[in-house]
Amino acid sequence: MAVKVLVVDDSGFFRRRLTEILAADSRIEVVGTASNGQEAIDKTLELRPDVITMDYEMPVMDGISAVKQIMQRCPTPVLMFSSLTHEGARVTLDALEAGAVDYLPKNFEDISRNPQKVRELLCDKVQAISRSNRSGLTSRMPVSSARLPLASAGAQPAATPLHRQERVVRPRTTQPPAPVTTVTAPVAAPVGRAQRKAYKLVAIGTSTGGPVALQQVLASLPANFPAPIVLIQHMPGTFTRAFADRLDKLCNIRIKEAEDGDILKPGHALLAPGGKQMMIDTRGQVRILPGDERLNYKPSVDVTFGSAAKVYQDKVLAVVLTGMGSDGREGARLLKAAGSQVWAQDEASCVIYGMPMAVTKAGLADQIYSLNDVGPALVEACI
Repeated sequence: MAVKVLVVDDSGFFRRRLTEILAADSRIEVVGTASNGQEAIDKTLELRPDVITMDYEMPVMDGISAVKQIMQRCPTPVLMFSSLTHEGARVTLDALEAGAVDYLPKNFEDISRNPQKVRELLCDKVQAISRSNRSGLTSRMPVSSARLPLASAGAQPAATPLHRQERVVRPRTTQPPAPVTTVTAPVAAPVGRAQRKAYKLVAIGTSTGGPVALQQVLASLPANFPAPIVLIQHMPGTFTRAFADRLDKLCNIRIKEAEDGDILKPGHALLAPGGKQMMIDTRGQVRILPGDERLNYKPSVDVTFGSAAKVYQDKVLAVVLTGMGSDGREGARLLKAAGSQVWAQDEASCVIYGMPMAVTKAGLADQIYSLNDVGPALVEACI
C-alpha cells in the first residue's frame, strides 16, 4: 500500500516540485497540499496522511505550532524542511522537540542541480519515517519540563518551549535530578542489571529521533557524573554546534561540540561535529578528522565506538539509541570483543527502531532499556 503524504509549504513552487518528486515514486501517494499551518491541521484531520512534509515559516500559523497541534490531535510522522544556517538549526531543533520525526535541508539549488539524488533521498526518508513509532510521537516529554534541580525545595518548573529556555542558563548543582517521568507504552523489563564499574568512557550513538532522546538522557545526569561522555548524532555540520549549546543550557553536565585535541573529562560530554569523524587517542583526547566519502555517516557511530574499543578496551559503556540503519553495530561488535558493555534502546520507546535493532539482533546488547530508564541506569552503573 502506498504511503499517503500531505505536502505543506507556503511556496507554490516548492509544493509543486515536492508533489512531482513524490508522485513519481510508486510507493508514495500525495493525498493533498496545504499552504499554512492551520490548513495543515485541517487537512491532516480530514485526509489522515501517513507522513507530512512541513515548512517552518508560513503565514497564518508557522510549522512548529502546527506540529504541536497535530501531535495533540492526530499524531502523524512529520518531516521538516530547514535551512542550513544557525537559525535554521535552532528552528529545526524546536520542531523536533515539538514532535517532528526528521528533517531535510531546504535547498532549491540541489533540487534543480541533482534531481535524481534529491528524489531518492526524499522518497527514502518518507518511506522510513512512515514506519516510525506513532506512540512514541506523543510520549516524548520535552526536556524543558523535566524536573531539573531548583534552588527552592518543592518548586516545580513550568513547561516552557525550548526556544525560550535557550536564553536561561540553569544553575549547576552536584545533586542528582529527580527522576524524569513520561507516559510510554509498556515495555519489557531490562535484560539483567547494569554492571557497575569504573568506566573510563560513556559513548552514545543515535540518529533519527536522537536529539530528543539525548536531551532526555543527558538531563537526568548529575553534574558530578564521574565518566567522560562522547555523543555521536547523525546531523549536518551547521547543526551540531547549536545542538551542543542547547544541551549545555538544559543539562547539569557540561556539553560542547568537540574540537580536535579536546580532552575527555568527567562530567563533560563532547558532541561529534557533523560532516566529520570523531576518534579517541591513547592520551584521552578526541581527534576530529575529515569525513571519509566512503562512509555513509559523518559522523559515524562505528568509527567512534571502534576507536574507543582500541583505547579503553573493557572500560567503555556504549549506548545505542533510536535511529535508522545499522550504524553502531560493527563498533559495538569491537567493544564487546574488548570486554566493554553495550546497551540498546528498546523498540517501544524508539522513534525508529533501526540502529538499536541491529545491535540487539546481532546479540551484542548486554542491556535493553526504555528511553526513560537509560539515564537513571547510567547513574546507577557509573556512580
